[in-house]
Amino acid sequence: MADGVSGTGSLARRGRWWRPALTVLCGLLLLGPAALATVRVLGLDDGTVLALPIAGLPFAALLTLLLVPVLAVLRRRWLAGLAAVLVGLQLWWLVPRFVPDGAQVPDGAPRLRVATSNAYMGNVSPQALVDLVRAQRLDALAVEELSGSAAAALDAAGIRELLPHREMPDGTDTAIYTRLPVTAAADPAWPTTNVTVTVDGRPVQLVAVHTYYPLGDARKWAAGMHALRDAAPGRSRNAVLLGDFNATLDHAPMRSLLATGLADVHAELGAGLFPTWPEHNLDFPYLPPMIQIDHVLHGPAMLPVSIDEHTLVRTDHRAVVAELAVRDS
Repeated sequence: MADGVSGTGSLARRGRWWRPALTVLCGLLLLGPAALATVRVLGLDDGTVLALPIAGLPFAALLTLLLVPVLAVLRRRWLAGLAAVLVGLQLWWLVPRFVPDGAQVPDGAPRLRVATSNAYMGNVSPQALVDLVRAQRLDALAVEELSGSAAAALDAAGIRELLPHREMPDGTDTAIYTRLPVTAAADPAWPTTNVTVTVDGRPVQLVAVHTYYPLGDARKWAAGMHALRDAAPGRSRNAVLLGDFNATLDHAPMRSLLATGLADVHAELGAGLFPTWPEHNLDFPYLPPMIQIDHVLHGPAMLPVSIDEHTLVRTDHRAVVAELAVRDS
């Protein structure tokens, strides 16, 4: 009898090995979200290689959320408490992005329909882009990574018939096409392609954005974002910044830009977690869209009406189409 009891106890002890092992695993998994939260709070991604992992912060939040009940079952209270604190912090950042602001658009306010599309080194199907302009009844379109040959192909596909005005300074790969009357030349204070148009007599400044990508040079990427931030004060009220920012809403330079008085249409309309990249990227052929780096930002002279994403042939970014209501400046 004694031997039998002893044998049973030994088996029970050996059967409990998975609890400490699972605890260690959960603790290790928790290090990633904790580190990313620290990076975000302190803005350590600004101009550093940490800009790459911070793009995955929403996925880290999901991992943390899954770890809380596991640690609770394991009765690891201090680890479960830490995970719960992290979840709360992450929800504080993320929840506003999928809860619409509920702003009321004044009756009769004129509308502005804009879109941005990265041409993927000029490879985008020109017909697909022209079809998007026609189907979405666009007033303006920003195109990034647009080569000279790609611009000529767009002309051949008929974009000038729909959007007859184009602003594309020499030496840039970013263009603005618009059907609206252009009332002012580019403002040199903005570091990128821009033009002023009128919407029912109201001036709107369109600024096409294409910052360098952090994987290539994080300092150059941050410098581009900082240049936009420095130009925005005093110019952002009736401005629309749209394009490939190579930044999510968690990146410190993007948050710094928004702090100048700009608002992100995706976040305002509860679509702040809808990914725009990568889509059929040659370097990541099997990876679905994961992060939102294409944005439409606007100043307080406008209100958001709608926003959605569109897949185009031969580009790795989803095009973003937004409608804005223009108020009196």
